[in-house]
Amino acid sequence: MNRPLDFSLKDRVAIITGGAGLIGPQHAAAIAAAGGIPVLADIRREDAEARAAEVAKASGGKALGVGCDITRADSVQSLLDVVMARLGRVDILVNNAANNPKVETPGRSFSRLEHFPAEQWDADLDVGLKGAFLCAQIIGGAFAAQRRGVIVNISSEYGIIAPDQRLYRKPGLPAEEQPVKPVTYSVVKAGLHGLTLYLATYWAHEGVRANTLSLGGVEQGQPATFVERAEAKIPLGRMARPDDFQGALVYLCSDAASFVNGANVVVDGGKTIW
Repeated sequence: MNRPLDFSLKDRVAIITGGAGLIGPQHAAAIAAAGGIPVLADIRREDAEARAAEVAKASGGKALGVGCDITRADSVQSLLDVVMARLGRVDILVNNAANNPKVETPGRSFSRLEHFPAEQWDADLDVGLKGAFLCAQIIGGAFAAQRRGVIVNISSEYGIIAPDQRLYRKPGLPAEEQPVKPVTYSVVKAGLHGLTLYLATYWAHEGVRANTLSLGGVEQGQPATFVERAEAKIPLGRMARPDDFQGALVYLCSDAASFVNGANVVVDGGKTIW
């Protein structure tokens, strides 16, 4: 007998790191729309609380904003403790937090590999990979102990393909000063799927699923020339909207995806297949 499809997240608690950023509130809104309770965790506590209040008001449900520095194990443990004390359960972890350093700074472009600062490398990997690891270790460990839970690592098309640096070119600059997508962005996003693969086998016998959601580039007020170049590389002919990833996230978090484990679900308008 076939089971009915179940996309509901009713009463499930989802911790979303980077909850106050561009996409974090969209993830939270999707969780709330499916009946879940999003916890927006961000180092910017007041922003996390404000975004959580907006999500709760829009959905008519609950949402919680919590300050957390995911690069510190004690802060992640405190986040888990607060969630358990306030909401009594935790079911989903969305590793969404990441640094996204600006493509260029005045003068010589720091983004180019030859000039990229080692301290920026450390900072980006601390948030994007170490932070995801610590959250998986501590919150995923709680999932394993309760023998249920879902982890979704938010990656990017640039975890699959190399950035086309031609998109970032600026007229009048010599080649050695042209801005580029920083190396850490690709390294972090590729590394997140490696973490997914490890987790998907490590805790599978404990009822914990782990998957990657790889996102295409979001239009967010970039120069018209950049948008035109980017859209020419996407079969659907447009960049993503911030809410374009909501359906895929709800699917991965829900029981409809109960046999999906270790997958990389790519939502990029077809860019990576062209």
